[in-house]
Amino acid sequence: MASTPARLSQRRCNLAILVLCGLATSGLSAQQPAPAAAAIRWGTDVLRQKPEWYASAAARAVADSVLQHQSRDGGWPKNTDLASAPAAAESRAGAAADVVSSTIDNNGTTLPMQFLALVADATGGTTYRTAFTRGLDYLLAAQYANGGWPQFFPLREGYYSRITYNDNAMVNVLTLLRDVAAGRPPFAFVDEARRTRARAAVSRGIDIILRTQVKQDGRLTAWCAQHDEKTLAPAWARAYEPPSLSGSESVGIVRFLMEVERPSAEIIAAVEGAAAWLRAVAIPDLRLEEFTGADGRRDRRVVAAPGAAPLWARFYELGTNRPIFLGRDSVVRSALSEIEHERRNGYAYYGTWPARLLAEEYPRWLEKRKGR
Repeated sequence: MASTPARLSQRRCNLAILVLCGLATSGLSAQQPAPAAAAIRWGTDVLRQKPEWYASAAARAVADSVLQHQSRDGGWPKNTDLASAPAAAESRAGAAADVVSSTIDNNGTTLPMQFLALVADATGGTTYRTAFTRGLDYLLAAQYANGGWPQFFPLREGYYSRITYNDNAMVNVLTLLRDVAAGRPPFAFVDEARRTRARAAVSRGIDIILRTQVKQDGRLTAWCAQHDEKTLAPAWARAYEPPSLSGSESVGIVRFLMEVERPSAEIIAAVEGAAAWLRAVAIPDLRLEEFTGADGRRDRRVVAAPGAAPLWARFYELGTNRPIFLGRDSVVRSALSEIEHERRNGYAYYGTWPARLLAEEYPRWLEKRKGR
């Protein structure tokens, strides 16, 4: 049926309304904010953001969450998403002590302190400064009189009370305290009395590092991942972490010592001795690889690889410098293949930890020493 003039007029009107609505909707869409940037996940990346980010609402929101995780003693737990609100009190009460207790292990305490200092410096927030200061007091209180730090404080029975170099725990503390003592941003807000205490703590920490370096036939070598807090001897940690010399943790210690601005003769000797030992125990012509075993599971093994870059073992036997491997049964074995699948694939028994230190950093340090 033919359209009447009235119907044509109505259609034109409706079309005009649709066009206007579309333009309006388009205009609204253009004015909508861009999608928010991805949230920062808790971890060392929180220390690598652009300076202006630390003054943002997003940074303050993370910092506010970090505040809620701080313990009454001033420290923080490990292996916890500090960017998310803490679990309910009843959930925390049932959690393992490793999860809720204050520690310097796995970036516990030191990482949240560094982050809060950045936010405090950017915002001037006194709440963040106060929390940082409480953390600083915690670290200073946790130090043994001999200069070492336990993994957990308040002290707990077992390997948790050993002087802990494992996973750079004590080196992280010393690095933070050294920067606090210097009084430079983002730590310029720390009062002089605490900076003085931090400086003294670093001095004691360096002293215990020098005293725990293991000697073989009168020569300085390396360190164990943990040392007895009383005898200072290399000590056990977990069942598969024996008294030994570490091809991993020793690297972080050497790096820290090389950063000392005016090293003493003892520090220089410690660095040179450790570097010589790390060179001597490098394992050539070997490659660590992953493969699929006959049972269909992913696995790890080492294979001959002439000309391959050197590897280092995590553990070297005291006295012999022989690479050793232990599973959860604590039995010393001479090959990675001899320990159980779970540990073989769940722990770093081989690595390249000293490679850059020996190839680049140590030579630069030597050149710097020659210029003095």
